[in-house]
Amino acid sequence: MASPKDSRLGGHGVRCELLALVTMRSACLQNDVAELLKPISEKIQEIQAFRENNRGSATFNHLSAVSESIPALGWVAVSPKPGPYVKEMNDAATFYTNRVLKDYKHSDLRHVDWVKSYLNIWSELLAYIKEYHTTGLTWSATGPVASTASLQSVLSMGPGLPPPPPPPPPPGPPPLFENEGRKEESSPSRSALFAQLNQGEAIAKGLRHVTDDQKTYKNPSLRAPGGQTPSPTKSYTPGPKSPQSHPPQRHAPVFELEGKKWRVEYQEDRNDLVISETELKQVAYIFQCNKSTLQIKGKINSIILDNCKKFGLVFDNVVGIVEVINSRDIQMQVMGRVPTISINKTEGCHVYLSEEALDCEIVSAKSSEMNVLIPQGGDYREFPVPEQFKTTWVGSKLVTEPAEIMA
Repeated sequence: MASPKDSRLGGHGVRCELLALVTMRSACLQNDVAELLKPISEKIQEIQAFRENNRGSATFNHLSAVSESIPALGWVAVSPKPGPYVKEMNDAATFYTNRVLKDYKHSDLRHVDWVKSYLNIWSELLAYIKEYHTTGLTWSATGPVASTASLQSVLSMGPGLPPPPPPPPPPGPPPLFENEGRKEESSPSRSALFAQLNQGEAIAKGLRHVTDDQKTYKNPSLRAPGGQTPSPTKSYTPGPKSPQSHPPQRHAPVFELEGKKWRVEYQEDRNDLVISETELKQVAYIFQCNKSTLQIKGKINSIILDNCKKFGLVFDNVVGIVEVINSRDIQMQVMGRVPTISINKTEGCHVYLSEEALDCEIVSAKSSEMNVLIPQGGDYREFPVPEQFKTTWVGSKLVTEPAEIMA
């Protein structure tokens, strides 16, 4: 099992060198910032690809915790609130580390120590950001403009580079009465300014006439990129180019039993998916399936629905839990019994319960547009799951209850 230190290699080292550069250089153009962050982005993609290629690993929850939270290293590009961004990534890691604790807290304490050490990385990073970079990277106010060449020079100094010092404190307020003795004096530039303002309507006589061929609303070609010539009296800085969109990577569909796990992955436009031979100890993992429907017959231990869109799930009986994570437009029908349904980070989830499953517990977090449909008189009646809550202090504790929406 990799240590927390291993999970920080690569992108963490480059980020440290970048922070050292920030203390010595002033801010650069947006395009140059993207180029400076390219090494970090590549390392993040490598870590996420490693997790995708090892879905059958016994430490898949460990890999998921790292993969879901490692984008926090990109906080250097977040402004004006990098702290909450890191906090959100830490919450994503906690979702999977809780599973690690559940599996190993009574059998192997090494995994428990790993969870504590890994989550401590983001806690320390968040404290550092709050102290030195609360609203984003604090660049040097006096150094030369940063560039990719300057980052390479910092990287070439090797791993022995000391950590960057904190940025200098903000300058104090100017003296309140520094110019009090001279307030009656007026500089020539100020006198000239007031003289121009006193001209009234005559001030417009000095403006240059704009001909019809220079008006953008009469010449659509001037609105095109590069069509409008920059003003000779104003410096022109090209805007940052939008990043090139890459087509989504295609994966081969998977529908197989691996040990005791049914893997249903990357299915597209399939409405004939059926798992009929099930056992009590088996689990089903459904990942990144779109516009498809799956039916699971018999009794199974648990079902996980991860990163799916417009997906329908019909199952008979589940003895553990059914989890819906990072999904959208999900429809789920329970034909028999299920004790718990968990919905996390999901937009749109309709749950059809059977008569036998009315005692089911539904736990939701960071989700919206959730509805539970209860059988009544041969049909279903829809009940929305609350998304907004009201918390009040009552005596010695906080009391939270669904907020009533007034018409």
